Amino acid sequence: MLSRFAKITVAASTISLRSFSTTIHNNVKVAILGASGGIGQPMSLLLKNNPMITHLSLFDIAHTPGVTADLGHINTRAKVSGHLGPEQLKESLNEADVVVIPAGVPRKPGMTRDDLFNTNASIVRDLTDACAQTCPKAMICIIANPVNSTVPIASEVFKQRGVYDSNRIFGVTSLDVVRANTFIAEAKGLDPTQVNVPVIGGHSGVTIIPVISQATPAVSFKDDELDAMTKRIQEAGTEVVKAKDGALLEAMKGKEGVVECTFVKSSETEAAYFASPILLGPNGIVKNLGIGKLSPYETELVKKAMPELLSNIKKGENFVKMS
Repeated sequence: MLSRFAKITVAASTISLRSFSTTIHNNVKVAILGASGGIGQPMSLLLKNNPMITHLSLFDIAHTPGVTADLGHINTRAKVSGHLGPEQLKESLNEADVVVIPAGVPRKPGMTRDDLFNTNASIVRDLTDACAQTCPKAMICIIANPVNSTVPIASEVFKQRGVYDSNRIFGVTSLDVVRANTFIAEAKGLDPTQVNVPVIGGHSGVTIIPVISQATPAVSFKDDELDAMTKRIQEAGTEVVKAKDGALLEAMKGKEGVVECTFVKSSETEAAYFASPILLGPNGIVKNLGIGKLSPYETELVKKAMPELLSNIKKGENFVKMS
């Protein structure tokens, strides 16, 4: 069971763990909302072992005491506190520097995207509303799917509370980059740790657009191979891969040059939110590095993805406005 979710949790920790300015205190608090779930538990274990974290705050609606006790026995720097139920949510978020939200349900066989949205939208709305009230300056890293809609939900909630900062809300799409790096490395006999492929667009199906023409090191595929590789990356929801950890905390600590692909507020395309390489810094987004020059094939992928992406975004925005 753990191996199935490891691909999500390790990749998610890429954006949730790399940065903090030296102007910010060294006591870094990270809150995990949904810490007892299939994603939350292994993610919490990874974060407990990160030397940059001094306080790991675990929140869920069930089973948090057991998870807290288990992690508390690990001899690393981070103190672990457990928080159970809605009445302890704000306590878990008090003075949090980074909030990671894996809460919600994964998509299951027979489950439509609408089913997933209907379940997770209200969860993300309520959790981010607590964040907006309790820790509005924290970095918010959203893993709960559908990310194409849950990031707009979080943004609208923060707007309603009057504390919106588009530089501090991220949709975690690192897994798509990890898959692209791994699959292309396998196909070309390369070391996957040395391959980097930007992935732009969104975080589901055709909205996942691997920019293979910008891969480092450069690679090339025949047209049919390129199409097959792109589809594999887009549809790789059941494949298990590995990732590095650490991105956001390192940037917040002052490390320069930290770049990650993530789904954020954007003006790169007609979509209000769009994943692209982002330069991170102490206060979140320093600069959107854009999508660069795309090949004709990739340009067509963006065009095909746009209707679904626009629909996903609007659905998230409307959910908050109408609730």
